[in-house]
Formats: sequence, structure tokens, C-alpha cells
Amino acid sequence: MQIKTRKPDWLKIQLPNTSDYKWMHQTIRDNKLHTICTSGKCPNSAECWAAGTATFMILGDICTRACKFCNVKTGKPLAVDVKEPVRIARSIQIMKLKHAVITSVDRDDLEDGGSDIWKKTILKVKEMNPGITQEVLIPDFNGLHHLIKNIIDAGPEVISHNLETVRRITPIIRSRAKYDLSLDVLRFIADNGIVAKTGIMLGLGEKEEEVIETMQDAFSAGVKVFTIGQYLQPSKEHLPVYEYVTPEQFAKYEKIGLEMGFKYVESGPMVRSSYHAEKHINALK
Repeated sequence: MQIKTRKPDWLKIQLPNTSDYKWMHQTIRDNKLHTICTSGKCPNSAECWAAGTATFMILGDICTRACKFCNVKTGKPLAVDVKEPVRIARSIQIMKLKHAVITSVDRDDLEDGGSDIWKKTILKVKEMNPGITQEVLIPDFNGLHHLIKNIIDAGPEVISHNLETVRRITPIIRSRAKYDLSLDVLRFIADNGIVAKTGIMLGLGEKEEEVIETMQDAFSAGVKVFTIGQYLQPSKEHLPVYEYVTPEQFAKYEKIGLEMGFKYVESGPMVRSSYHAEKHINALK
């Protein structure tokens, strides 16, 4: 069932055209970097860039999976760029970021899923940007713990892996991914002493009790930070929106999550997993 009405007012945003936004855009382009901000058609990209933050995407911009909600290109990826860690670290240095968010496409074509480049990128960012904090949003690596441990050993402050939706809807929208496998990834991260973070989208036909159950599952796995946002259809080829969830309902989920025991819950129509990520670090100090 697809919503036939226009987007509600709370989903309308103004695009800033500031000098900071233009400078960020130029820096990213000059260094031949990919960001999930543009590849994923994030509605907050203009706000974040104007504020001097961005989520960098490594291992190219072509994913080996084809999730029905995601705007990132899918197909056969290009060869791994061994210079990418240096380019990412240098760009963060130029931008003078205090907190960096890094994510990647899925690379099921690689034996290590891209784990080695992940580790090298995190370490190079630390080396060239003393004092910086990092959040990394990782794929599931098919649940292979030794590949995830490679990233844990690099020492990012936060490791995020998104559940994306409730258990019932997972096989409908997530390509190759499994709900319980993602929970296992999150549990492994938390068990290794790293702050674990996850997020879901609403508006795909989930029920309130399913959302609460998902939050409980994540909390039981050791997750400390939970984000909830509205799903927006990137194109006509993607899943349609089933429902526009009200700000009041998002606020209700935030209250439930905090009472459940999460250290931080960010819940709102425009929230994305890395939106205002620097605040999550501050909340955990």
C-alpha cells in the first residue's frame, strides 16, 4: 500500500546555500571521495555539510547487495583503491573535523569483505588527525567475527551496524542480510568493549509492538545508541512508503527507548543513523 498524499510539512526541509556547504562539496569532489550523503540521497546532507560534517563512504560507490530501500548503486564493484585511507584522512584533516563518520558499501566480492581497508582507514585517520573521534557504520561481513574483530582492533569509539527494520520486514527489504545475524554482529561489538549503535526506519508497515520488540532485542544485544527515522522512497524503483509516522510517535519511541536503558536515543522523522553523530560521542562521556 503506497501513500497517495504529499509529504507532510514536518518532512519539508530548506536547503542552505552557505559558503561552508559549497566548500565541503568542493573538498569532497576534489579528493575524489564518496559520501553516503549523496549516494544515499540523505535529506540532511545540506544541513550537515553546512555545519562541517559528512559521512564518508569507502570501498567505492557500488554495492554487491541490492536492498530495496537503499539508493546506493548495485553491481560489480571496481578494484579496491589502496590510496583511499590516505585520501579520507587528508580530507578530514583539511576539513578540521573533530568527529568523523565512515561507512562503506557491502563488498561480498572480496575475501575479507573489505575489512583490511576498513582497518587501514581508521588507523590512518587517527595518525593524521590526533585527538579525533570516529564512528564507523559497518556491513555485516556475513557474520564472520574475525573480520569484524579487525575493525574493532583499530579502535574506533563507536561501531554501528543497522538493523534497518523489524524482524518481520527484514527479508522483504534487506538483500542477503538476516535479522538475527545483525543482532549477533552488534552483540560481538558490544562484548568486545566498543560502543555498539544501531538504527531502524519507520514507515514500511511495521507495528508499534514490533518496533518496541526490535528495541528490546538491540538493548539485550548490548547496544547503547539507537536511532529511528522515517523511510523516504529514493526513487520509483524502490519500496513505496507505507506510512508517514508522526513526530509525536517518534517522541514516544524515544521516551520508551530511554526508559528501556539506552544511553542515547535519537528518534525523529528526519533522523538518519549518522545524523548529529557527534552528539552520541558527547552523550557517552
